[in-house]
Amino acid sequence: MAKKMLDLMSLYASLKKDLKTIDKALLNLVESEESPIIEQAANQLLAAGGKRIRPIFVLLCARLGKINQAAAMKLAVAIELIHSASILHDDVVDDSDMRRGKISVKAKWDNHIAMYAGDYLFAKSLESVAQMGNPQIHQILSQTTYELSLGEIEQIRYQYDATQNIRVYLRRIKRKTAVLIAASCQLGAIAGGLEQHAKKLYLFGYYVGMSFQIRDDILDYTMTAAAIGKPVGEDLRQGNITLPALLAMKNPLIQAQIASVNETTSPAELQAVLTAIRSSGAIEQAQLVSEQYLRKAVAILDSFQNPTATKPLRQITNYLLDRDD
Repeated sequence: MAKKMLDLMSLYASLKKDLKTIDKALLNLVESEESPIIEQAANQLLAAGGKRIRPIFVLLCARLGKINQAAAMKLAVAIELIHSASILHDDVVDDSDMRRGKISVKAKWDNHIAMYAGDYLFAKSLESVAQMGNPQIHQILSQTTYELSLGEIEQIRYQYDATQNIRVYLRRIKRKTAVLIAASCQLGAIAGGLEQHAKKLYLFGYYVGMSFQIRDDILDYTMTAAAIGKPVGEDLRQGNITLPALLAMKNPLIQAQIASVNETTSPAELQAVLTAIRSSGAIEQAQLVSEQYLRKAVAILDSFQNPTATKPLRQITNYLLDRDD
């Protein structure tokens, strides 16, 4: 873990100047004389920072080729605006009062402001690349936004639905998480003049995103509330049935327990369901699925046969997925 953190600190140090430029561009882009309240709401989220993982993937993938720095920075900003917009919408869907350790936009203002602020950021993302003159970029960003929207709708559709299957879950996390990381890598390929590798890097990002989201869903069952910044089992309490629960539902008794969870479930009742899931072996099975996606991602990096060039991508991937190898 110590080595991993040192690698991450070194990576961020090498990107420090670029990330500062991205942060400044993000804040400048959301300035709005027409709607100060929307600007304030968007600014609250953007100013809270974050790890800027998706812009980092844009920059690192672009550096695999001959990077066009100006294009890479524009695309990194655009993809972070889309990510930020999805967060604003997600907090409304999940009724989240906290985001990045601070009060969320929907809690400080209301659901309407959060939703419109999200729409504003989506629009700003497309506007920010309007002058790049590359139809493929617009197609990628539009398709990504479309997929994200479907993911949010599917999360609402399958809320508290204990009859859903693993295929539905995988499709949902693909749309909510993986496609945005995949698009970041694909856009990086374009900014690096690596159009011939764009599909390959898209797949790399997709596999990383799937592995990351599964791992994140596992944490809801294995970490403490202090460590994950929300109550343990919060996903299940909100009706978001993730891979550990779906795998545990192969046991009819556990399926009945999960199906009984709703908004009025007491903490003691929820704890009993979480204990059953943890003791079922489902968490270990979910970890294996996450590792399968990770191996596919690593295999794509290996195919470049350039360990020096791909090392930064391995570092950020290992950090995201809590691996030391």
